[in-house]
Amino acid sequence: MIAELRLKRGKEESLDRFHPWVFSGALTQMPHDLEEGSLVRVVAADGRVMGVGHFQIGSIAVRMLDFADVEIDADFFAGRLRRAWQLRQSLGLLRPDNTAFRLVHGEGDFLPGLVVDVYGDTAVLQAHSVGMHYQRETLARCLVELPGAGLRNVYYKSETTLPFKARLDPVNDYLIGRADTDIALENGLRFRIDWLRGQKTGFFVDQRDNRSLLGRMAAGRRVLNMFCYTGGFSVYAMRGGAELVHSVDSSAKAVALTDANIELNFPGDTRHKAFAEDAFKYLDNTAAGVYDLIVLDPPAFAKHRSALRNALRGYQKLNAAGIAKVAPGGLVFTFSCSQAVSREQFRLAVFSAAAQTGRRVRILHQLTQPADHPVNIYHPEGEYLKGLVLYVE
Repeated sequence: MIAELRLKRGKEESLDRFHPWVFSGALTQMPHDLEEGSLVRVVAADGRVMGVGHFQIGSIAVRMLDFADVEIDADFFAGRLRRAWQLRQSLGLLRPDNTAFRLVHGEGDFLPGLVVDVYGDTAVLQAHSVGMHYQRETLARCLVELPGAGLRNVYYKSETTLPFKARLDPVNDYLIGRADTDIALENGLRFRIDWLRGQKTGFFVDQRDNRSLLGRMAAGRRVLNMFCYTGGFSVYAMRGGAELVHSVDSSAKAVALTDANIELNFPGDTRHKAFAEDAFKYLDNTAAGVYDLIVLDPPAFAKHRSALRNALRGYQKLNAAGIAKVAPGGLVFTFSCSQAVSREQFRLAVFSAAAQTGRRVRILHQLTQPADHPVNIYHPEGEYLKGLVLYVE
């Protein structure tokens, strides 16, 4: 029998609108013996069952798995994973030239607290809630049993994503199988995916569509890819016919991975150079007009709202430098992956940066995350990636 959590009067309205989070302030009281990650039934003040979810300690007290009183078992997870897989099939992501994509995007796939990225026949599973951590073995079995998916390996990577207060001491390791290759295909380009030691699940699949756009606009341009990580934008720029491509990251390991991915796709091509340097210092030391396409794709400046003000200052500073240094007639691809920063706030920071430089700037494209990172319409917080393509005179 699962525990019941009762809502204060009037606090059921967000659940009536299918928002998947229950905040601790909406609950009448919290059982002292309730273990984090437990399944709970959420009940309105009038006794109406609002659904079931995973309990967690913090401001978000429950992540809703369903808005009916259903049993949460292996069949439940298998069904959700199957629908997520069917969506990716309908999007045309499963092709011989494309074996890297996101299979589960948390609330966007009605599995809050869970991320699954696929690289060839390996699924990388990442839990962001204790409840999903406890379900990892069940989820792994469901993944390899997905009809037609051909998944043979499941790697669990949650050491840095689970709440530290839970004291779970998770270990990154294979739950099923062991991969014999770390190469995946994205739109016909080959990438080494370091899911063992790399950031996130090893690769930023959320920039796939934006990388493709850059590739179509790179011909004959001198490209600077800031915060390059694995060099995704650099590889697409090379294929797009860029005159030269320079990749910059403060991590020597990231620079080595970028060089490896360039060599994997363009062996011996001398158009590319990579530099292990601080991005801001690199821009400061770069003469204006050297590059006519600059990519600004930094890590999240604000992981929480408490850091929002400093983050917006950081985005303004970075974009002012990029806009000031790009050649006349050049392009700036600029992004924010901070969920705490709204689309409007990011755009205002970029506007302020442009005004600071005094240059004439136009927006050519407004960018976001791709379709395999769907946004639950009842959970707008799931829209985290914002981007602009700027034309600078």
